[in-house]
Amino acid sequence: MRRWFAKSLKRKLSLIILLAVVLPLLSMGIVSYRIATSVTEDKAKQAGMNTLKQITDKLDFVIQDVENMSIFLIGQKDIQTYLSNTEGDVNSYSLIVGTLWNLSYSKKYISNITITPKNGNPVLYTTTITNSGLNPLLQQYESVYKSTSKWWSPLYVNQTTDGPKRVITLVRPIRDVSTFRTIGTLAFSLDQAEIEHYLTDAGWESSGFVMLTDQYNQIIAGGEPGWLARKVGDVFPNLDKLGETNGVLNVPRGELPHTVLYNSMPRLGWKLVGFIPTEIYQKQNGYVLTVTAVTIVIALMLAMGLVLYFLQWVTNPLTKLTKSLKDLNPDEAIPTYEVKSADEVGLLVHSYNKLSERIGRLKDQVQQNEAKKKEADIMALQAQINPHFLYNTLSSIHWIALMNKDRQIAEMIGALSDFLRFSLNKGEEFCSVQQEISHAQNYAYIQAMRFPDQFEIEFFIVPEMLQKTMLKLLLQPLIENSLIHGIQKKKAKGHVYVHGELRDNQMKFVVEDTGIGMDEAKLRDIHGQLVAANQQLGMLTEVAKEAKLPVTSYGLINVHRRLLLHYGLGSGLVVESTLGMGTRISFSIPLGTGELAT
Repeated sequence: MRRWFAKSLKRKLSLIILLAVVLPLLSMGIVSYRIATSVTEDKAKQAGMNTLKQITDKLDFVIQDVENMSIFLIGQKDIQTYLSNTEGDVNSYSLIVGTLWNLSYSKKYISNITITPKNGNPVLYTTTITNSGLNPLLQQYESVYKSTSKWWSPLYVNQTTDGPKRVITLVRPIRDVSTFRTIGTLAFSLDQAEIEHYLTDAGWESSGFVMLTDQYNQIIAGGEPGWLARKVGDVFPNLDKLGETNGVLNVPRGELPHTVLYNSMPRLGWKLVGFIPTEIYQKQNGYVLTVTAVTIVIALMLAMGLVLYFLQWVTNPLTKLTKSLKDLNPDEAIPTYEVKSADEVGLLVHSYNKLSERIGRLKDQVQQNEAKKKEADIMALQAQINPHFLYNTLSSIHWIALMNKDRQIAEMIGALSDFLRFSLNKGEEFCSVQQEISHAQNYAYIQAMRFPDQFEIEFFIVPEMLQKTMLKLLLQPLIENSLIHGIQKKKAKGHVYVHGELRDNQMKFVVEDTGIGMDEAKLRDIHGQLVAANQQLGMLTEVAKEAKLPVTSYGLINVHRRLLLHYGLGSGLVVESTLGMGTRISFSIPLGTGELAT
């Protein structure tokens, strides 16, 4: 196939032009599809979040209405009188019950209003409750509701004459307006079924659902009936800790992934959590993909037809010229050809006619260039021989040490060989995390042989990041800094710890030691140098664009500058130190940056 293309300029141009047309079309199609799918998903999420906010507004109105009515009842004169007098008054009782009943009847979401006097008078209520689930909750949360002026209970069940009722109750103490002593308790119970209607009537996705959780992370409404009054973390382990306000998460539910939207009600600490199956996006994205693919195929067919026609028209004169020159003998004089046109092909023939005059000069120039190329090849070969000579020499020393059964020297020579091989690395700037860790371990081993029993080093690297790509020669200078400036100046044995973890689409590395640390003056000086390097980032970037400058020092500030140059301001070194305790140096770099050395 390669030879077939090499024998025809027409085929080469056809391939190049088709690639020049096809690749942009495919790229445009892919970008358009991704933008369309992203917009589809964002619109669905925005619509869902708007729906949650509308439900939140309705629930806020209900909560505010109930709290306002509770304040009204607490200060109502007849109620204050009834709760203050120890002798019950039938007329007052009937009048207050009538008022309570009117309030309850006017609001569908009110299940029951109960006023419990402390003076022994009969309890006032709007619904007959045979067995209340509130009393056990009041005992369980006694320290909570007694320490505040209002308290919203978790979901519980009341047994009434009309059957069981799931309710959420607002509990408030009633105090005498004159003496401020507690004379009773007011309980406003909201019907959970009515709260459920706010969720089911909100127009949410038919294949999804919305649920409401309280301040204790228990499910109040929505979802399946078996989830009610259970902890969110028990039903959905991935949702045990949601944010304080609102947000979007992607979590699996069963075998299907779902997009989870949540919005908080700051007044009570309740949260609305909405689930949208991602298959909704996938169906819409499938339609977009089909339309995009059909459009690209039609555009490609038209482009290919036009390209082939254009090439045929352009290359026909060149084909004729090629046939004339095919059997030309380069050792003989170049014949001249008649110029029949004034276009580019005519100019080409005219220029070809002048070649005979320049053949001699070009031969001499080619011979000189060949000589220079050979000289350059010899120099390049010599540059390759030197490091290989060093590696072979170290390998020989390693073999001799093994033959003499001196394992410690053999291991040290092996570590040094690996250390130098990685440092040179054919000029590559990037490597895998595994290679960087191995390089640092080789350095640590060599230092441990030089300074026995002075330090111990441990590496804690997340296995998932070992094959990720990073800028090379970052950890070894930091470890060297810890040994020279921290551990070796300490009389007792020191420790160095190297950590690596994945966090928020970034790799974070930490090198910390138990050395002598730094005083505040020296730490401020280092921080000042780091800030100065940050300010010079623009200048460093421009210099790096013009040429790759050789790195002559891998000190602390140099590592910081290399991080800034390759990853930006967010990836510089963070230095923390305490005199007499040790030093901690960390940096974070984004995933997927750089290329592995080959």
